[in-house]
Amino acid sequence: MSEKVRVSILGATGYGGAGVASCLLCHPAAELVWAGSNTFAGRPLAEACPWLRGLTDLGCRPENPEEAAAEADVVFMAMQKGEAMGWAPAVLAMGKKVIDLSGDFRFRDPKVYEEWYGIAHASPELCAEAAYGLPELYEDEIRAARLVANTGCYPVGPILGLFPLLREGLVEPAGIIVDAKSGVSGAGRARHTLAYHFPETNENMTAYRVGSHQHTPEIEQALSLAAGQDIVLSFTPHLVPVTRGILATMYATAKAAADDCHRTLVAAYANSPFVRVLPEGECPSTKATFASNYCDLAVFADPRTGRVIVLSALDNLARGASTQAVQAMNIMLGLEQGLGLPVAPVFP
Repeated sequence: MSEKVRVSILGATGYGGAGVASCLLCHPAAELVWAGSNTFAGRPLAEACPWLRGLTDLGCRPENPEEAAAEADVVFMAMQKGEAMGWAPAVLAMGKKVIDLSGDFRFRDPKVYEEWYGIAHASPELCAEAAYGLPELYEDEIRAARLVANTGCYPVGPILGLFPLLREGLVEPAGIIVDAKSGVSGAGRARHTLAYHFPETNENMTAYRVGSHQHTPEIEQALSLAAGQDIVLSFTPHLVPVTRGILATMYATAKAAADDCHRTLVAAYANSPFVRVLPEGECPSTKATFASNYCDLAVFADPRTGRVIVLSALDNLARGASTQAVQAMNIMLGLEQGLGLPVAPVFP
C-alpha cells in the first residue's frame, strides 16, 4: 500500500484496546489516528497507558463512533457487551470496516447471544454477516468481510485443538469436556470487584460460572460446524493467580490413535504461522506464549479411558484478543498476516 491505513480504537485504554494500539504503533502499513476513552478523555493516551510513553502523542477523546469512523478506514471496538451492536451499523454505513472485540457478533443466531449474554440484540441483521475472527479456520470469510467478530479468549484453544479432529472424524462429537484456566487480566482493566483484588486472587484458584459461561455456545458453534452435527459440551473456566495466559485441557473419546490426531493437527496448521503443534510428548505452557499471537497445541493418549487429551496454551490478552484482532485486520486489508505483531513471546 502506498498510504498507511488509518485506524481508530473505541475503548483504547482497556486491555484489549490498548493491546491493539501497541500493535498499531509499530505497524508498517497502519496508523493509529483516533483513540476513544470516556475515562481518560482529554488526557494523553500515553498517560492512560504508560507503557506507550514516547511512542505516541495521541490524546484520548470521548467515545463517539461516528467521529472515530470519520477519521479512519478501520474501527476497532473494544468495549463492554452491548456497545458495538448499537454502534456498528452507523460505522458500516459510512463505508468503514469494523473489528469488534466484544461478543456482540460472534453468534450467527442472535437468540443464542440473548440467551447467554442476557440482553436483547440491537442489530440482529448483522449477526449472520459477521465473519468469525479466527484466521486459521475463517481466513476466506475474514478477507471478504466488512465486519469481523473477534473470538472470545477461552474458545481459541479448544476450537483450534479440536476442529481438525472432529472434521476428520478422529474423536467422538459427544461427551467432550473442556477444562480451562485463565489469568486475572481476563476480567478486564476496569473490573474492580472484590473477587479480582490481589489479596483475593493471590495463592488462590477457583472455578466460576460453572455450567453457564458465555463462551460455551461459542465453542459449540464452531465445533458443530466441524463435526457436521450439533455438539453439546461441558466447559468449566477457572481463575488462577497469574496475570495473563490460558491453559485449556480438552477430553474427547478417541476414534483414532493419538499419533494420528497429532499428524492431523500438524497437517491442518502447516501453513498457519501462529499455531505451533508441539512434538509428541511435550506439554504447552502459558509462559511460552506470553504476550504473543501464538497458540501452542499438544495431543496425548489416555488408553485406560479410551480418550484423547488435547492441550492448548495462549496469551488471553494477545492471541485471545488484541494481536488476533490485528491479524484479522491484516487479512481484511490484503496485508501479510504478521505485520505489527510481536515476533516472539516475552520470556521469562
